[in-house]
Amino acid sequence: MLRLLRWKLTLVYLLSAIGLVALMGFGTYLLIDRYFQQTTDLTLQYKMANEFRLLGLGVPPELLRSEALWLQNNSRVVPQVSPTAITRSTEEDDHDGESEESETTSNESEKYLEEERLYNADLAAVFVISLDATGTPFLASNLVAPPIVDSPEAISNAWQFGYDLRTVDLPGRGRLRLLTYRTGAAVPALLQTGRLLNDQDRILSQYLVYLAFLGGAASCLLAFVSWWLAGHSLDPAQKAWDQQQTFVSNASHELRTPLTFIRATTDYSLRKHPPKEQAQLLEDILNECDYMDRLVDDLLLLSRLDSHRLKLELDSLSLPELFSETLRQVSKLAKAQQIILLSDSSQVSVRGDRTRLRQVLLILLDNALRFSPAGGTVRLSSKQIGNQVHIEVSDTGKGIPSEELPHLFERFYQVSAPENTTARSNGLGLSIARALVEAQGGSIKLESRLGIGTSVHITLPAS
Repeated sequence: MLRLLRWKLTLVYLLSAIGLVALMGFGTYLLIDRYFQQTTDLTLQYKMANEFRLLGLGVPPELLRSEALWLQNNSRVVPQVSPTAITRSTEEDDHDGESEESETTSNESEKYLEEERLYNADLAAVFVISLDATGTPFLASNLVAPPIVDSPEAISNAWQFGYDLRTVDLPGRGRLRLLTYRTGAAVPALLQTGRLLNDQDRILSQYLVYLAFLGGAASCLLAFVSWWLAGHSLDPAQKAWDQQQTFVSNASHELRTPLTFIRATTDYSLRKHPPKEQAQLLEDILNECDYMDRLVDDLLLLSRLDSHRLKLELDSLSLPELFSETLRQVSKLAKAQQIILLSDSSQVSVRGDRTRLRQVLLILLDNALRFSPAGGTVRLSSKQIGNQVHIEVSDTGKGIPSEELPHLFERFYQVSAPENTTARSNGLGLSIARALVEAQGGSIKLESRLGIGTSVHITLPAS
């Protein structure tokens, strides 16, 4: 089920990422195309304004604004100097060639000619055509023959609205951006400036090729990342699902065993047996019922802890008093197993729930007693370091193999206790202990060395 969900999440992540990349690429393409068009239109309008001046015609206001904007964007080109002024300056140089002023004027003329050369280089791609009233070209100001444009709509709109700006497709030549203006004079009646867009179209085509190549590479990378991200997102759910399946399986097994025993014992006891044997059978049934009762209580407690529905009464607790009470409860069991109980607690207090903390200590002491051989020692101690209290439950048993240590806090996980083969556990004790300690704002860890013993360390906030 989760594997299918991972595939679906991968597809969602991948499509979202590809959609985002495609949107960014398409948006960038539109921005570049828009930039090219605006730059071309501004250049055509600037060229048109200059043609109006050269013909001695009044420049339309919109062309004046475009001219100023073009000069602002192309700061290396200074405002155009009148050819008449240059001629006049040159004539003055001829009459007074030895004067310092004429030398300065000559330098300014050379500077203008250099700027004019740069100006022509910038606008070399733009051609200008003069048209008569019928739209027939009769004069071209370009050194190279301009393309022949047959666009009656452009001529008609220019006559009707004063100007026309459009993109025209020329067979075999590509696209052309064309600006047509009505001059208001008899000759020329119309002016056209145009620019072939082949270089811009080539750049845009190359950009699309690069975008497709990079998009394909990015899609492969995104597919891998999406698969990893989907798996990473589902890891907690997969872990929870596996834990739930294990939990249900183990709980069913733990419940099935006593139920089977109770059923078999009850069936056997229904037959005629001596009163003493009947009493023993009933006692066995009672013991199994007690075991099932404890198991159900543990399961309910874990359920409340998982759903954060367990109410805790946190208060200041004196550890010496709590240790004394807890050791008194397990002293008979320790004496029966010939195990020595030791307590070493300084006068410290912790903040916790008295009932639940005692439950944690009982779980740890029960484990220590089960894993300690006769004549062994179990020690319960505490000390305060800063604003934290450290509680330790240690034993002198044979220890636990290192490969089993990472699994000890898992539910229903059990380590065999060869010293006490009659001891019975459902494997939930350490899971409950950890959950209760963490619910009280503490932490718990376990250390063990083979042949030396095991120690459980609890850290709780001091009161």
